[in-house]
Amino acid sequence: MKLASLGSGSKGNATLIRAGDTLVLVDCGFAVRETCERLARLGLSPADLSAVVVTHEHGDHIRGVLPLARRYHLPVHMTFGTLRAISAPNSRHNLDGVTVQEVRPGRAFQVGDLAVMPVPVPHDAREPCQYVFESGGRRTGVLTDLGSITTHVTEAYGACDALLLECNHDSALLAAGPYPFSLKRRVGGDLGHLSNEQAGSLVRVLEQHRLQHLVLSHLSEQNNTPAHALEAIAAAGLDDAARVRVASQQQGFDWLEVN
Repeated sequence: MKLASLGSGSKGNATLIRAGDTLVLVDCGFAVRETCERLARLGLSPADLSAVVVTHEHGDHIRGVLPLARRYHLPVHMTFGTLRAISAPNSRHNLDGVTVQEVRPGRAFQVGDLAVMPVPVPHDAREPCQYVFESGGRRTGVLTDLGSITTHVTEAYGACDALLLECNHDSALLAAGPYPFSLKRRVGGDLGHLSNEQAGSLVRVLEQHRLQHLVLSHLSEQNNTPAHALEAIAAAGLDDAARVRVASQQQGFDWLEVN
């Protein structure tokens, strides 16, 4: 397996998971043209994609999904709740010409060489899921956009070989930052985003010896820094520059091999 990112943050998210001849795009928060440019940095085009898997309906994750899928005839996997949210009368999304496959939380499905397990998470969206991908006995987890760590999340992600993990904000920086109180409460609430400290609490209970790659992702540009995030993860017992890195909004990260 391999994983890479086209970008990670509030301005757009897109993650690539590859196994054999299968290449899955998890979310697409960028316009089609920008997505193509970011894929080209990795020597890819949309024609190389097998499918798009959607976590939830927020714009930084779904902005480019339907236009990309329509233009390149890609199947899109999402929960019924996410589909309902983007099908609402006041929605600007256009589903014409797009093939949607329903995802059921907790029920694995197959995309080519990848087994995909949808994991329900607490977030302020209609029916959000994050995903664990498995191939050849290796497991790669994508876990962002959740406000708290549930027992189910801990069980689903405990034995990953690679993990893309949200470290959205430093609690002190969020409290002192420029956001209005209502937004601070939303971001820091149980249906918001993970703080560095919350991410660290999950890292403490992971099978750290098994984890080849931990990528800290979805960092807030206003309420976090890579140094703050890395410090929290180091305090959780994983202070290893060879295994821990930070995904950026502009560059994402290049291919990481999961052996």
